[in-house]
Amino acid sequence: MVSPRANWKGFIKFGEVACPVALYTAASSSDRITFNTLNRTTGNRVQREFVDSESGRTVSREDQVKGYEIENGQYIILEPEEVAATVPSSDKTLSIEAFIPCSEVDDVYFDKPYYLAPDKMGADAYKLLRDGMKRAKVAAIAKTVLFRRLRTVLIRPHGKGLIATTLNFDYEVRSSAKAFDDIPDMKIEGEMLELAKHIINTKAGEFDTRAFDDRYEKAVAELVKAKLEGRTLPKRKAAPKPKTSDLLEAFRESAGVVAARPKPAPATRNRGAARGKTAAVAKGSKTTSAQQRRAG
Repeated sequence: MVSPRANWKGFIKFGEVACPVALYTAASSSDRITFNTLNRTTGNRVQREFVDSESGRTVSREDQVKGYEIENGQYIILEPEEVAATVPSSDKTLSIEAFIPCSEVDDVYFDKPYYLAPDKMGADAYKLLRDGMKRAKVAAIAKTVLFRRLRTVLIRPHGKGLIATTLNFDYEVRSSAKAFDDIPDMKIEGEMLELAKHIINTKAGEFDTRAFDDRYEKAVAELVKAKLEGRTLPKRKAAPKPKTSDLLEAFRESAGVVAARPKPAPATRNRGAARGKTAAVAKGSKTTSAQQRRAG
């Protein structure tokens, strides 16, 4: 098996202690099915070209330069050496600035995770840091230059090692205020809240990544296989429509609660009583008629 390639190598430093480490990608989309763009007529792959928006002529790589738009159609040109000069210098060191409770960082700031592994020469110091953080139940905030930018990294114990997650900058994280502005102010209580609790309890489970199902990836793989074998896939069935729009009834159905049958309406009992009165009147009429015949 080929060993994973390190994305970054350097040192992690806490206090006056430093040990060599490396970062390895913890999550990647490289195994996903990808497509190429083809010429439908020839079946050949097409190439991407950069063209001048006004003249329509192809612009070679040598003539391409970065620009920052200051007004509509007005740009400041930035030469490659000018851009390179803005990259912060790096000493290849993950400098731990503080240890904080693991729950203190809002995970909306999480960017990309990396496995932070030790070099063989620094295993003892690495283990000391890992075990100390586990015992104190803390995470570490560190800074270093990664991929041309000064990045803040959250380091946490992870199994036998450490995991380093780059954090989004504050200006990159949007406020949740606008996203939740339209939620009406209403208090949920009574039966509806109890039903919600019941549903949550019956759906209690454990986090298991093996249960994650990438249906799109599987469907595309099956489509490719079907094309190779010259067969067609069955048409997708339409998704069932919701049975009810009443929230309380939907909660009851989800919780398996059957609504009690309504009691017989008073009108039903009155009809029965009316039938009894009618029978009595009819009986009385028959008795009266018999008495009249005997008298005659």
